[in-house]
Amino acid sequence: MVDYKCNYSGFGVGVAVLDTGIYAGHLDLCSRIAVFRDFVSFRKVPYDDNGHGTHVAGIIGGDGAASGGRFTGIAPGCHFIALKVLDRFGNGRKEVLLQAFDWILANRELYNIRVVNISVGTTCRTACDNSLLIDGVERLWNENLVVVAAAGNQGPRPGSITAPGSSKKVITVGSSDMLTGKKAVSGRGPTSDCVCKPDIVVPGNKIVSCGTESPAAYGIKSGTSMSTPVISGVCALMLEKDPALSNVEIKRRLLLGADDLGYNRNIQGWGKFNLKRFMETL
Repeated sequence: MVDYKCNYSGFGVGVAVLDTGIYAGHLDLCSRIAVFRDFVSFRKVPYDDNGHGTHVAGIIGGDGAASGGRFTGIAPGCHFIALKVLDRFGNGRKEVLLQAFDWILANRELYNIRVVNISVGTTCRTACDNSLLIDGVERLWNENLVVVAAAGNQGPRPGSITAPGSSKKVITVGSSDMLTGKKAVSGRGPTSDCVCKPDIVVPGNKIVSCGTESPAAYGIKSGTSMSTPVISGVCALMLEKDPALSNVEIKRRLLLGADDLGYNRNIQGWGKFNLKRFMETL
């Protein structure tokens, strides 16, 4: 398997995006793709045959070049480590995710990977599958990587948090505007280990971000997949501000600064993300 390496030579915060790939032609992203690795079809040149991964990457750190700054991601100073783990239908296998986790651990220093975005979730068929995915993300977390995972769109029933977001260690993100009513799909706890999840919520309904139709395309998508990269982006921002922070310290800042929405912890976690408090919380 061959890695695609672009000419990016920056030393910003690296964000690994485990998804359907990335459209390298988009003006908001093209200058900051540090590496692309295809675990599905083993192609070398970056591509996204679904659009989900490009949309997620744009939320994390699109620089707004194609829109004159109108549509800008959270951390436009970051660079992307795009790992294609899902096929054109958005489907994947646990074995592929585990391979990507291993690759991240082996290459984290080379690309300064500090944040791992997993807008991917599954209701595993067996307890063993669930355990393997959770063990995998917790290996990343134990190496001080900030792992941010989606709560999934299987709500509103209790116990609908998808793996690997069901890990007690990682930062699990739900959608604050998809908690109740007709659009209540945001995953809810408790997990099978009786852990309250998600950890935090942020808007995820009708989010505008990068598309794959042209170098200046934008599109609208909804779900916890769109909420998750917001938190990955703010974690990258915080690490730009203070690279010495640990993943535990960053998670603590997120939770302490959240706005209580008045729902049960298994619906809202600690509450809705508050950027001002997050950047100021000690």
